[in-house]
Amino acid sequence: MPWKTHVIVVANVTATSPELRQTLVRKAEQQDCAFTLVVPATAYGGGLKTAATTLKEALANLRDAGLEVEGKVGARNPIVAVDEVWDPSRYDEIVVSTLPLSSSKWLRAGLPERIGRLTGAPVTHIVSQPPKPMLVAGPPPQRRPHLLGPLEVLGWGGAERRYPA
Repeated sequence: MPWKTHVIVVANVTATSPELRQTLVRKAEQQDCAFTLVVPATAYGGGLKTAATTLKEALANLRDAGLEVEGKVGARNPIVAVDEVWDPSRYDEIVVSTLPLSSSKWLRAGLPERIGRLTGAPVTHIVSQPPKPMLVAGPPPQRRPHLLGPLEVLGWGGAERRYPA
């Protein structure tokens, strides 16, 4: 029976990012891997409902790429979420996906290093770009036809002027 590497993947906002997907696909191409995606239900990430939706979308995205992946919504604190899942007899390494330093609370808190110290496992850090919101374009606003009268330009100054009679 060939050796299979078991990897915990910790991501929230970046769980559906192309950067994370590409990294996990490359890792699976190099060695036989099984992934467990943990999406912490952080308050700033939208809470439990948003984490569950993100997890569902991310699992579908990763499975479409041919990856063996299971997942769970974790605790609000990502350190606690990893601690709840971590089992050194089951997992070999951890992947942490964050936003860039300029907008990542996890990086400012030193999350990848703290997870490494907590578990003693190798930690790979991936920086993913934030997802772009889907723009919905509607019809342009309706404009009333407006014809200018010959003296209407006098009111364009912004302030109304009154002259003594």
